[in-house]
Amino acid sequence: MSRTIEPDMVRHIAKLSRIELSEEQLATFGRQLADILEYFDKLAELDTTNVEPLAHAVEIHNVLAEDTPRPSLSADAALANAPQRDGDFFMVPKVIGDSL
Repeated sequence: MSRTIEPDMVRHIAKLSRIELSEEQLATFGRQLADILEYFDKLAELDTTNVEPLAHAVEIHNVLAEDTPRPSLSADAALANAPQRDGDFFMVPKVIGDSL
């Protein structure tokens, strides 16, 4: 079954996604969304009565390193590759205020 997605629906989805689309993109995305929904229709045909719900296809466990204190870098070692520094601090361009 070939499903069609109306341009108004694509515009609505684009607005929710906060993206602007040209008329050509509206047509392209409409076809692509229809293809995606058609694929979901195929997936819905599968018999999943004995399939247990799961979040991942394989078991995933976090592997965290032991939190042990270690000596930290000296200020000179940490700032060795800094393009600019002011004493023991990195100097960076101003990004807020009237610098825009």
